[in-house]
Amino acid sequence: MESSTLFSLRLSLQVAAVATILIFAAGVPIAYLLARGVFRGREVVDVLITLPLVLPPTVTGYLLIVLLGRNGIIGGTLYRWTGWSIMFTWQAAVIASFVVALPLMVKTARAAIETVDRNLIDASATLGHSELWTVVRVTLPLAQRGIVAGLVLAFARALGEFGATLMLAGNIPGRTDTMPIAMYAAAASGDRSGANVMVLLFTAISGACLYAANRLGRRTA
Repeated sequence: MESSTLFSLRLSLQVAAVATILIFAAGVPIAYLLARGVFRGREVVDVLITLPLVLPPTVTGYLLIVLLGRNGIIGGTLYRWTGWSIMFTWQAAVIASFVVALPLMVKTARAAIETVDRNLIDASATLGHSELWTVVRVTLPLAQRGIVAGLVLAFARALGEFGATLMLAGNIPGRTDTMPIAMYAAAASGDRSGANVMVLLFTAISGACLYAANRLGRRTA
């Protein structure tokens, strides 16, 4: 296997792993709030979280540029203060993967949390336990298989992110060319053998992720 292919695979795994950690940190609280919280605008939050699932990846990438580019709402201020821009870095690929994969985690975890028997939660409250204690010791453990399934799906989606990553991180060989971008470049340049190797490898990894998620999902049901 060529060194460039190994780099792209290693970068994709690195980006997906970091994105998945961030997705876990943000996705579980969001999923719990959407599943159990009662507040105005809950469905609006749900729509905003879900949008990247239905928007074309290039639209998501463009919106990220508007926010994080050198002249963006957030990125412009960061660039003026520090002289650093997240554009065309591997961290940009992490952000793109985080945004497009978060909805899978939130949707799956929310469904798992909603299936937890409300009587068990009420019993915990009756015993004098706080809501936080109940969430940590009752709700999340009972929903853990669904949460893990959501994480696996999010990891697979982050691993395969292309459109938003290409717009935000670009295609810089040896720097931001994740496996999906490297596949595109190989196919565009006529490198059929290189593209075939990457496609087979990536398909095997993605298939393993889906198999694991399906097994977890069945055990949750």
